[in-house]
Amino acid sequence: MRAAVLTVSDGVSQGEREDRSGDLLVELLAGDGYVVVRRVVPDERDAIADAVAGLADDGANLVLTTGGTGLGLRDVTPEATVAVLERAAPGIAEAIRADAVAKTPHGLLSRGLAGVRGRTLVVNLPGSPGGCRDGYAVLKPALEHALELLAGEPTTHRQT
Repeated sequence: MRAAVLTVSDGVSQGEREDRSGDLLVELLAGDGYVVVRRVVPDERDAIADAVAGLADDGANLVLTTGGTGLGLRDVTPEATVAVLERAAPGIAEAIRADAVAKTPHGLLSRGLAGVRGRTLVVNLPGSPGGCRDGYAVLKPALEHALELLAGEPTTHRQT
């Protein structure tokens, strides 16, 4: 399975900050056997949308974004993501947000989305390493099944 990590950050894209969240997601995905590609873009709506669409259209089964999901004026990842999604997967974002709220009141401020483009699952995660770690932990138990469904593979829950 191919996964992509898209870091959305002005500071990382300009080489002013270390990409700790992206590094963590790559480590988690690689540890679970994914072949991982990685991109970094600034907090610009068109750049984010183009990157999400490009990664999905190039065959990534999963695109995880990190950054740009809060209330800051330049936090536009959800808006860019929804522009390129074909179907929403609100349960994923709701579960990630519920888990975050149980750990910190700042979880209420997350506007991350999840959905599908073609056969690719796209999930927005926060820009913090802790938020990425926790969000991936919420997603992980259902991830294999979700990707099987998107690939059109028979599963134990579907008759063929």
